[in-house]
Amino acid sequence: MSWSNWSGSVSATVPVLRPRSEAELGAAVREAALVRATGAGHSFMPLCPSDGLIVSLDDLPGAISIAPDRQTARIPAGWSIKRLTAALAEEGLALANQGDVNPQSLAGAMATGTHGTGVELGSLATFARGFRLIGADGEARWCDARTNTDLFEAQRLSLGLFGIATEIECAVVPAYYLAERVEKMRWDEARERFDELTAAHRHAEFWFFPHADDVILKTLSLIDPCEAPTSTKDIDEAPLRRVLGIGAAMPFLIPNLQRMMMKTGFEGTRRGPAHAIFPSDRTIRFEEMEYEMPHAAGLETLSAVVDWIRRKRLPVSFPFEYRTVAADNIWMSPMNQGPVAAISMHQYAAMPWRELFADAEAIFRAHGGRPHWAKRHTLSRADVDALYPMAERYRDVRRAADPGGKFLNSHMAELFD
Repeated sequence: MSWSNWSGSVSATVPVLRPRSEAELGAAVREAALVRATGAGHSFMPLCPSDGLIVSLDDLPGAISIAPDRQTARIPAGWSIKRLTAALAEEGLALANQGDVNPQSLAGAMATGTHGTGVELGSLATFARGFRLIGADGEARWCDARTNTDLFEAQRLSLGLFGIATEIECAVVPAYYLAERVEKMRWDEARERFDELTAAHRHAEFWFFPHADDVILKTLSLIDPCEAPTSTKDIDEAPLRRVLGIGAAMPFLIPNLQRMMMKTGFEGTRRGPAHAIFPSDRTIRFEEMEYEMPHAAGLETLSAVVDWIRRKRLPVSFPFEYRTVAADNIWMSPMNQGPVAAISMHQYAAMPWRELFADAEAIFRAHGGRPHWAKRHTLSRADVDALYPMAERYRDVRRAADPGGKFLNSHMAELFD
């Protein structure tokens, strides 16, 4: 049986188990020599492949349970963000934030530090209040801030190293509604005004084709309750799809194609419940690298990368995405030293990306960045130790939870064995 990630660049040919009970899952983990869990496969790094068994929780039964104070909910860990937020909405609740796609599993999103945008809003991992884990011995155990404390602190951004989560206690908030506005803005203006825009809106971000002069600015602001929108997308992908097809065949045309494309639309509005406004259709396959920059260095870093691309007329066909994320105190979180500006660099999946990403990564690292764990990076063990003071304690908790290294794969072993 074969498994592949969303972009098709990471794969494995091993058994994929879809347990239908926690007992079946526990027995399989207990008997396996090596095992990794997978969600929607939205990681571009080899986090999920295993030389033994891959586990998907898609078929594991479960139900959401709302706490009496309505501030937390117990949620099946394998549920997608889409399924979870729809269920919360039926209860008049929501997540405080989410990203712009929603197929990912809750467990996978938390395990990798996945985030949306918002200067006062942290990654999804910051919403975790407790985990039910199937450990290397196949037994279930609970961890939270008071029970198995070190395990909980490590598990908040776990990279799948401490067990397979079957249930997550997650912070929730009362349901809210958002107005989305998408518009073009000159790059120079966006660079000058972005702090003002993030202060004025609950969420602000932009996309930037590096050879163009305009950005596509997206803001989300709180509004009164209203019906869900009829559209499930924030922008029309059709112009981009055409440009990508031509650019893949004739990369030298990409700079001119991007400037021409940005003379078209890319404006629009939507209104509705937050869980219906945050996600948008994303159907074009790409590879991605994302670096979390110290907030004060974000725009300077993006300018440096774009200047390098323009100077060399490099065929970077996809736009950069620029977002903000609040600080947290999670051991292996890129946000644990302060608020960040998240810069996502993409390349069309049909085009070369490795050399481009490697050269761009040097610029991100030179400006103090740390990578998103699920996006392309080349960190070594020494790099991890230099960037994360809690790395060895994290490894100690992993060794105690999994002394035989059952939840490691070759990539994880290089960094955390």
